[in-house]
Amino acid sequence: MNVTEPHMTGTGMLALDTTTEDAGAVRAEVAVLPIGSFEQHGPFLPLMTDTVVACAIARRIADAYPVHLLPPVTISCSHEHADWPGTVSISAATLYAVVRDIAVSLRGSGVEGLVLVNGHGGNYVVRNIVQESAGTDMRMALFPGSSDWAQARERAGVETPSHSDMHAGEVETSILLHDHPELVRPGYETSDFVSDERKHLLSLGMRAYTESGVIGRPSRASAQKGRELLAALVDAFAEYHSLLAPADTSRRTR
Repeated sequence: MNVTEPHMTGTGMLALDTTTEDAGAVRAEVAVLPIGSFEQHGPFLPLMTDTVVACAIARRIADAYPVHLLPPVTISCSHEHADWPGTVSISAATLYAVVRDIAVSLRGSGVEGLVLVNGHGGNYVVRNIVQESAGTDMRMALFPGSSDWAQARERAGVETPSHSDMHAGEVETSILLHDHPELVRPGYETSDFVSDERKHLLSLGMRAYTESGVIGRPSRASAQKGRELLAALVDAFAEYHSLLAPADTSRRTR
């Protein structure tokens, strides 16, 4: 195994056989932490969808930049999905504590930058964690940002507006169709459901706005769109890496 390119497991997570030698060979100033969720994604996408998406992004970042790739945080803040079987959540306070503890541990080992690759929109607290890092000895960033997603959506030719493409829609289904098509079950082609008026989502949960758990147009998804979405996000990460690791802004060469 090439120590600069530890292989991944089937869902794109860090391989179980990655050693300290593998990590040390990269000598990264920046760590990348995928944060997903364990929640319903309709009848055709897995509970692990957000984690798979975050890992797909993080894995491609690690392929392109000298970063220390971490295993994902899989269970997070999915309380709005609690009405569907399989969904599991932790509190925002717990997620905050976990991420902060990881940052402190990394800093203790000499890693001074941490990028949170967030795959679940309900993890609002991660914004506060990054916000509070300003002016400290741990440089942090949240990726992808809204502008990064907007550029990626445009490049990939995503048809559904971002507000309508909320959950198990065109973007998420496209990324899984490209990265892990075996995880996408039949039915996405006929599961479109639009619910743009979601004023009381945080109070009432998703069930008030969708019976299937889907809000979006997964029928418009394609593997090609997924490929372009991920490629665009890898390009967008260059600015973040330059910001957090100014001593080493180069992308890896193959």
